[in-house]
Amino acid sequence: MALSPEHEAQILRYYHAERWRIGTIAVQLGLHRDTVARVLAQAGLPRHGPVQRASAIDPYLPFLHDTLAQFPRLTAARLYDMVRARGYPGRPDHFRHLIARHRPRPSAEAYLRLRTLPGEQAQVDWGHFGHLTIGRARRPLMAFVMVLSWSRQIYLRFFLDARMENFLRGHVGAFESWGAVPRIALYDNLKSAVLERCGNAIRFHPTLLALAGHYRFEPRPVAVARGNEKGRVERAIRYVREAFFAGCAFADLDDLNAQAQAWCEGAAGARRCPEDASMTVAEAFAAERERLLARPETPFPTDELRAVSAGKTPYVRFDLNDYSIPHTHVRRPLTVCADPLRVRILDGEDVIATHARSYDRRQQIECAAHLEALVAHKHAASAHRATDRLTAAVPTC
Repeated sequence: MALSPEHEAQILRYYHAERWRIGTIAVQLGLHRDTVARVLAQAGLPRHGPVQRASAIDPYLPFLHDTLAQFPRLTAARLYDMVRARGYPGRPDHFRHLIARHRPRPSAEAYLRLRTLPGEQAQVDWGHFGHLTIGRARRPLMAFVMVLSWSRQIYLRFFLDARMENFLRGHVGAFESWGAVPRIALYDNLKSAVLERCGNAIRFHPTLLALAGHYRFEPRPVAVARGNEKGRVERAIRYVREAFFAGCAFADLDDLNAQAQAWCEGAAGARRCPEDASMTVAEAFAAERERLLARPETPFPTDELRAVSAGKTPYVRFDLNDYSIPHTHVRRPLTVCADPLRVRILDGEDVIATHARSYDRRQQIECAAHLEALVAHKHAASAHRATDRLTAAVPTC
């Protein structure tokens, strides 16, 4: 659309003399804002910016710059108190907005790319994937992820919590699946891995050390506030969220884990290996497997052991549920030995009860023989008490 010289003159006058915005000029003249902008660009005349007014904070800027140079992490509230004591009249909310413009920005940190040798390292972490409702119980859905740093082979298994026993089961499952063990396992500062840390002084969890001794690998935590050192497992967890779990429908935990195993062996293994783009992850893992440590024939024990005791009733409580025991073992210290599928109750070394494990809550898991024996015992006791009462009531002739 060609504009008349009169329109172009009006645009230039409104813009430079009246200080109108482009949108205001377009509305006033009934033009598109792009047309107004084109006329201004063709004119090539610089726009005179608005007059900068003095700010109430200006006299205090040298003090603020010097203070922030020495103490860059001072809060806006503390800085406001300092300038307020020197006569600053502004309000704290406006000061907070202004000081954000003058606070020094930390320089960006560059990182060297992590390079590992085949078979050298695996990275381990948990990922939280919401919750599962099982009956009346609402349990967290946790993903144990171990990834080999060189080939990017992923081991994925879901659990209903992130306790030590499941942490161990994740390791054992990965080593069983791969048929071998990496030389180093890299962890964030998980409670399951590190009990205490002061700088480079680290106290590992003794159970993790026992696991590492059994499989002959070295546990190694990342440095404090250095999550970038385990970026491969974090990216693997993000990949699991986006490429597997998103839109995944499953019937129960077993079904989810079966799908996860198929995905790790299929789609996840078909990716290109970042260390060597000529190979897939599955092909790189086949080459890396030869460099891994041999796996012991006997797996590390992962059963949960809990000290329990029964009260007056023949039940012991474990993991939110009550499991029956023979009535002859009430009021004794007992031990629960549990795996993901079953719960065994021991008196010393003797197994006195075995039940299928329930992940519901407030359930009574009972063995009919336990209750029948208790009822029979109570009936016999009642008969004896009746005889005693009769003997006491009728004197002997």
